[in-house]
Amino acid sequence: MNLERIQFLFWRLVKSLAVLLAVIVLNFGILRLAPGDPALVLAGEQGAADAAFVDQIRKDFGLDRSIPEQLGVYIRSLATLDLGLSFRERRPIWDIISERLPATLLLTLTAFILSLLIGIPLGALAARKPHGTLDVVLTTISTAFFAMPLFWTGLLAIILFSVWLNWLPSYGMVTVGAPLSGFAMLKDIIAHLTLPALTLALFYISIYLRITRAAVIDVMGSDYVRTARAIGLPAGRIWRQHILRNALLPVITFASLQAGHLIGGSIVIETVFAWPGIGRLAFDALLQRDYNLLLSVFFVSSVVVMAFNFLADILYVLVDPRIEAGAPTT
Repeated sequence: MNLERIQFLFWRLVKSLAVLLAVIVLNFGILRLAPGDPALVLAGEQGAADAAFVDQIRKDFGLDRSIPEQLGVYIRSLATLDLGLSFRERRPIWDIISERLPATLLLTLTAFILSLLIGIPLGALAARKPHGTLDVVLTTISTAFFAMPLFWTGLLAIILFSVWLNWLPSYGMVTVGAPLSGFAMLKDIIAHLTLPALTLALFYISIYLRITRAAVIDVMGSDYVRTARAIGLPAGRIWRQHILRNALLPVITFASLQAGHLIGGSIVIETVFAWPGIGRLAFDALLQRDYNLLLSVFFVSSVVVMAFNFLADILYVLVDPRIEAGAPTT
């Protein structure tokens, strides 16, 4: 990798950090302006709603300060990777998130890999003969899964595979109370993972299929592809080097954006399948007015999205040689 491309990636990293800072400030402002007083909620749950107790809670969690002061303290804490304490559980937030994050990463990364491995090849197959039988069947099925809400697809999967056929478990990450270890535990986790991961992946498979199909059809009509055919290059080489490589660029763009959508979609899937991830954690924190915990979930999710976007920039540089580096304004 030459110096210009390193400069290109450096400026992308600087932009990503600037965007992350903007997201942190925006999330903080929106949550602090939201209705509801977390101090009153905590005091009510503990059965002591007198003013002195509520004031003490506000002081303990820094809620008695002005919003700009709270924002400054929050950003300084993030700079040292200190997420603070959960209002409700009064435990370090890193401990809570570290307990839930592996489950979400397992679910979303499995769905992400499945959607890429299945969606891209099916899109390329559909594009080989546009409007042919295979193309019509694949695009019709993909449209159906794209149109179905995630929670509805999940409920149908539970009814079919858990209730009627009794093939797979319908909730949780492991069998509760089962003393499993080693391969037996791995098999149990895979069984619990299958339905939520497939439900989440089906939606994105349909999108990858359609994006890949459209990109391949567009590239197949390009001048350089017609030239490659005219000079007699082998069909396999044309597909690998001239069609698929260029058609993958919009797919990489969408894959980088999918990371954020997967975290958002996992909230629905984790709720339907009772999957113990940070999606459900964020939902519970919102209901309980646990602002510190909710902000931390947003922060971790934003970092994951920024990391995927930066990874996409690296892939762009590797896949597309036309990208000129050394352009800080790009």
